Amino acid sequence: MLPIEPLNPDHKTPLFRQLHDQMKELIASGALAKGSRLPATRELAGQIGLNRTTVSAAYALLESEGLITGHVGRGSFVAGEPAATPAASFSRSRPSELLFPLEEFRKSCAEVIASAEAATILQLGSPAGYPALRRYLLDGARAEGVARESDDILITSGCQQAFDLLTRTIGQSTVLIEDPVYAGAHNVFERAGVRLVGIPVGRDGMDLEALDRAIAREHARFVCVTPNFQNPTGATMPLSARKNLLAITQAGGVTVIENDIYSALRYEGEPIPAIKHLDDTGDTILLRSFSKVAFPGLRVGWVIAPRPLIERLTEAKQWSDLHTDQLSQAVLLRFAESGRLERHRERMLVAGRERLQAALEACAAHLPAGTRFTRPRGGMNLWVELPAPLDAAELLPRAEREGVTYLPGRFFAVSRPQPKALRISFAELTPEEIRSGLAVLGRIFREELERVRAFVPAAEAAALV
Repeated sequence: MLPIEPLNPDHKTPLFRQLHDQMKELIASGALAKGSRLPATRELAGQIGLNRTTVSAAYALLESEGLITGHVGRGSFVAGEPAATPAASFSRSRPSELLFPLEEFRKSCAEVIASAEAATILQLGSPAGYPALRRYLLDGARAEGVARESDDILITSGCQQAFDLLTRTIGQSTVLIEDPVYAGAHNVFERAGVRLVGIPVGRDGMDLEALDRAIAREHARFVCVTPNFQNPTGATMPLSARKNLLAITQAGGVTVIENDIYSALRYEGEPIPAIKHLDDTGDTILLRSFSKVAFPGLRVGWVIAPRPLIERLTEAKQWSDLHTDQLSQAVLLRFAESGRLERHRERMLVAGRERLQAALEACAAHLPAGTRFTRPRGGMNLWVELPAPLDAAELLPRAEREGVTYLPGRFFAVSRPQPKALRISFAELTPEEIRSGLAVLGRIFREELERVRAFVPAAEAAALV
C-alpha cells in the first residue's frame, strides 16, 4: 500500500494534482524505486477513498512527465526520477519574485478599483495608453530633460512591442545594432525584414570607431543602442562616449534608438544623462519600461519621441491591438504616485547590489584562470569569456545535468558567434544560489579545460596559457 497522506478536498489544488505531487515526491525520495509496480487505478482509488478518474488523471500526468510507464495487461511501473530543478538558473534576466511587494501591490489594485475612475479604466482605452499615466510619465521626462515640447509619448506592451512598432514604421531599412545584443531586439528587427549590421560591444559599450565606419559604409538610417548596463554584457557608455555617439550619428544622418530599460537599476556611482537628454536635435527615440524595476508580468513600457513619429507608432499600435490595457497601467500609476514604486526600487537596489557583488566574487573565485568577465555597476547581467578552447554552448548540457543553466554567447550574436562567451543573469537568484551555481560552473569549466589541454601538444598548450 502506498504511503499517501490524506488529501484535502477543500484545498485550491485539485485532488489529482495533490496525489500526483505526493507520488512524485515518493519517486524522488526513492520510496518508490525505479521498476516498482504501482497499484491499479481502481485499487489505489479504493485504498485512499478517491474516484478512479482522479487517480487515472494523476497517473496520466506522471506518465506525461516520464516518471511512470503503463503496459497493457501488466500495469504501471516507475520509469525514472524527476528531472532536477535547476539549482541556479542564470538564463533569465528578470527581477526576483521574492522581492515583489505583493501587499503594497494589492493596496494599489484595491485603490484603483475603489476609485471614481474605475468604470472608465475598465472601458476600452486609447491605443496611445491610459491618459493619466501618459501625463505622469511625460511630465517626469520633461522634468528630467529627456522630453521636449515637440515630443510625445506612447504606452506600449513592454519594450518588445515598442521595437515591433518601430519596425512597422521604419520600413525596409538598415539598422546598426550592438553585437552581442538582447535576442528579442535582434529577432523582431530580423523578422520584419530589416537589414541588421552588428557593431561590436566592449567595456564602454558600442565600439564608436566601428560605428563610424559602418555608417559610412552601410548607409543606415538607425542605430539601436543600450547605454546603461547593456544586455547581455552589462556594459555602460561613459558620458564622453554618448556625446561622441551623437556627433557621429548626426554627422551621418542616423537616428538613435535608445533602449534605456536598466538605468533605474544603478547600484553604485552617479547616473549618466540619457542620450536623448544630450541630443540637441531632439530626434533620439527613447524606450523605457516598468518591467525591470517593478512587475514584468504587467507589460507596461513607453516610447518618447518627436510627435510625428509617435503619431505613426500609435497608428501602427491601433492596427495591432485597437485598444490598450488601462487597468494594469492605472495600477502602476497608483503604485508610482503613492511612493510605493520608489520604496520598492530602493529595496531592489540593495538586493541587486548584494547579488551583483556575489556574482563578481564567485566569478573571481571559481572560474578558471584566463577567464574574463565584465564588472557592471548595475543592471541584471554580466558577460563571461572562457579561455580557449572552451565552447560555452558545448558545455551547457553538462551544466544542466548538474542543475545550473545559462545562455551561451551565440544566443546573442548578430555576426560574431563568440563561442567562448556566456551570459550570467544574477538578479533573480539569491546570493547563496549565485555562489553555489558559479562554483558548479567553475568546476565544470576547469575540469573540461584540464581534459582538453591534456590532449593538446606541448607547443599548443604553451600558447594557450
